[in-house]
This record gives sequence, structure tokens and C-alpha cells, in this order.
Amino acid sequence: MKATTKTANHDGEYSGPEVIQEFPAMLFDMDGTLVNSIDAIIKHWHKIGKELGVDPEVILQTSHGRRSIDTLREYDPSKANWDYVSAVEGAIPREFGADATLVPGAQTILASLEAVNARWAIVTSGSRALVEGWLDVMELARPELLIVAQDVENGKPDSECYLLAKKRLGLAVETPACVVEDSTAGVISGKGSKCHVLGVATTYSPQQLMQAGADWVIRDLRDVEVIGHDATGAVTIKICKSFQTA
Repeated sequence: MKATTKTANHDGEYSGPEVIQEFPAMLFDMDGTLVNSIDAIIKHWHKIGKELGVDPEVILQTSHGRRSIDTLREYDPSKANWDYVSAVEGAIPREFGADATLVPGAQTILASLEAVNARWAIVTSGSRALVEGWLDVMELARPELLIVAQDVENGKPDSECYLLAKKRLGLAVETPACVVEDSTAGVISGKGSKCHVLGVATTYSPQQLMQAGADWVIRDLRDVEVIGHDATGAVTIKICKSFQTA
């Protein structure tokens, strides 16, 4: 789950040269990468914090990019179970969906991947109930493969989730797919799985994403497009206006 508002931007600008590169698969995070859900998630953790008797601002300092079950273990282990997590996360799109918006370009890039039968997946720290809720509410293309919080023993920044996605897509461990992430935990996870990482600076500053290891950082998904594909499901993408330090 994600719940922070680290949006500071420092020296640098989005003026990098175009990058054209082929990848065997595209692997997307969900919250903050495809859906701007920060306001909804903040309201969610305020509700949970009140229930737990914990200051929600304390929870929000470390919850971004992590699984709720891992966050709950720190404050109330009795609620760190999938029945509870699925119930409360599944309610987020219903209760707070009006506070969420699509990341600009999200619908277009996913539709482009679907149109060419590309190999792609969503790999998220959210539960299946949360992901499916957002896909329905936001009317986003649904991939054949979803890797969700329940599928792994260790959440991001551990690389288990992206390694599992590659395995289920039939890719070798060493094959460098393209991971698209908005959080530092997600960037670290993607790099640990031997993938290239495209950071989206919707939540963290571009410098924070680059320091975590992102290969490129863009403002939002309008700065990446599918320009080619082949019969294996591989795609060629063009990255425009990536962040460059001053």
C-alpha cells in the first residue's frame, strides 16, 4: 500500500534525449504509477489509524510502496492477515474512489500494449481486492497477469514480486524487462530483479527515484509510448523528456 506525499522537486529538468529501446515485457506498479490514489490512501490510513489508536501521519511516513500487511504488523499484528487486509483495501475504491484519478497517459499506454498483444503485467504491493477495484473504477485495461501482495512472502523493496512476474511470463531471471514504478521501494525492487526501471515522478522527486536506481525518470506516462512490437510479445518504447540533473 502507498500513502505518502513526497513530491519535492529540486535542481534539474525534463530535457533528456529520446530513448528508444525494446523490452520483452512491461511490468507496471499500480498505485501512484497508473492511478493517482494518494488522497484516497491518505483517507484510508486516517480511518485505519483511528481504529488502531495510532497517529495516521506516523503510519503514512513509512507505508508508501509497502504491503499493508507489513505495515499492520508494526502497529497491530492481530490485523496483519489477508482477510482483514482484503476487506479494508477492497473498500478503498468504493469509499474513496472519487479522490483518485488516472496518472496522465495511463489509459493510453495500457491500451497500446493490449492493441499489439504485448507481454505486460501489473505488479503491486496492494491486495487483489484493491487492484481489481481500481481496474474496475478507473476502467483500465486488465492484464492477463496480476502479481499482488498475497502472491509473495516478501513485499517491496524485496525483488520477489518482479522475479515472480518474469517467471510467470516465461522470462529468464537475467532477462531485463521494463519495470515502471513511482516509489523508491519499487525502484529498488525492480533493479534487484535485474530489470531496467522507468521511474514516474508522481509521488517521489526525480532525484529520489534516480538515487534509488531508476534508469530514467519521467513526469507521467504521457512521456512514454509504444512504437513497435513483435510476435513474441516484446515491445519497443520511446521515452521522451526524461529527467536530467542540472
